[in-house]
Order: sequence, then structure tokens, then C-alpha cells
Amino acid sequence: MGEPSRLASCPENERFQRRKHGSLAEIAKLFLRLGATAFGGPAAHIGMMHREFVVLRKWLNDEQFLDFVGATNLIPGPNSTEMAMHIGLLRAGWRGLIVSGISFMAPAAIIVLILSWIYVRLGSTPQVAWLLYGIKPIVIAIIFQALWSLGRKAIKGSLVTFTAVGVVALYFAGVNEIVLLLFGGLSVMVARNWRNLTGKATLIPVFSLCNLINASASVTPFNLVGMALNFLKIGAVWYGSGYVLLAFLRADFVERLHWLTDQQLIDAIAVGQVTPGPIFTAATFI
Repeated sequence: MGEPSRLASCPENERFQRRKHGSLAEIAKLFLRLGATAFGGPAAHIGMMHREFVVLRKWLNDEQFLDFVGATNLIPGPNSTEMAMHIGLLRAGWRGLIVSGISFMAPAAIIVLILSWIYVRLGSTPQVAWLLYGIKPIVIAIIFQALWSLGRKAIKGSLVTFTAVGVVALYFAGVNEIVLLLFGGLSVMVARNWRNLTGKATLIPVFSLCNLINASASVTPFNLVGMALNFLKIGAVWYGSGYVLLAFLRADFVERLHWLTDQQLIDAIAVGQVTPGPIFTAATFI
């Protein structure tokens, strides 16, 4: 009875449907191991998950795996962690989603927490200072390499190129990065659909939202609630790889709130780079 029924009756899909129930202990064990050994960024993490859950354990097939990868790119947040949560949901429902997400993040968060405690206690000593100075050039090189690689893939066509140049210029002029995110996306959308859009009706709500974001980003003394709200805001608008996180962290915690120095931010990113798991565990360091 149509395509959905044909797919549902496919023996391969039936086999994967039967295998979707698993124990939470099994999920926790596997994702703790992945979280403790997942070096190399989101692409490497997803590659490890493909080998573990498609090739070796056959929890899902290639088509399902690619669907999950596509879904992680449609929502904000860290891609590899979202991928882990998708697989946990498929295997054991909502409890599997929670267990897989926590298990994948926990090893890196614990390691970064220990290193951040050492940094606070011993960060000014010559031994630790020299270690961090040695790591910083590597981190900067990795970020520039990621920027170049992502830029070549993302910037295609004269319209996107022109918009990207304008966004970069506005960023260095001090414009809020969330405003730039909205401005860039809406500029391309309006340019490509100009005849179908009414300018005033579309832009007035957007400018109102931008003003609200700017008002909420005012400088405040450090407090845990403010820090939580800032990370919540970043998580709600952060698309792309973990390296995009650096721009948001610097704009909020260094330039606007002055809670960190550039050196401290680079140290946090360095620790996130040299430890396994998702790079956003640098938030634990901060």
C-alpha cells in the first residue's frame, strides 16, 4: 500500500526495528567508552559512531544513520552529542536519549573539571604556563584550518559571498553575533524571495527581536544565573561545528561581560581540544 508500507515490510528494516530495544546499562557503557576516546572533533566522533553502531553492532543502517546526521544539522547545538542522543532514543526511548547524552559528555566534562581546578590553583606557575603556551599555537592553527575548510564549503555564489563579507565587517565593527546570524540568513532569504515578501511586514518583527537581544546582552556582574542564561542563549542559536562556539564565547564572556580575558578563553579552548569528547566541554572550564 504505497512506499511507506513497502519500506515497513522490508526484511532489513524489520530487523533494525526489532533491535531497537536495549538496556540502559549497555548504552551507558558504550557511550562512556566513546566519550573517553573520542578525539578529533565532531566529524571524527560521528565516524566512530558509524563504525560502532552501523558496522559492528548494526543498531541502525546507513540510511537511518544519514537521516540522523541530517537531523543534527537542522537544530542548534553540538552535532556529535545530538547524534549520541538520537541513537540512544532509537535504542531505548527517552531514557536512552538521556543516558546516552550524559554518558557521552561525562568523561570529557570530568577531565576538564579536574584540569580547570588545576588551572585555577596552579595556572600561574611556570610549569603550567609553559604547557599552555605550547598548546595555544596548535589551537589557533586548528581554528584557522577549520575556518578555511568550512568557509570553502559554505560560501558558494556571489550573493552568499557578498553577505559573508558584510557580516565579517559588521562583526569587527562590534555588532552582536546573534544579530549578525539573523541578518545574514534573512538577507539571503529576502534577496532570493524578494517578489514573494513584503519588506516592512518581514523586517519590523526582526528588528524588534534584534533590539531585544541587544538589550538582554548588557554588561552585568558575574553570577551563576547570568552565566547559565548566556550559555542557554548560545546553545539556542549555535549551528555548525564546535569551532563556531569560540566566536560566541568571545563575544559574550570577553567583549561584553568581561568575565574572561582572551588568554583565559584560549586556555579553555585548548583544554577542550586536548581532552576527548565534544569541544563544548570548554564550558565546564569556564
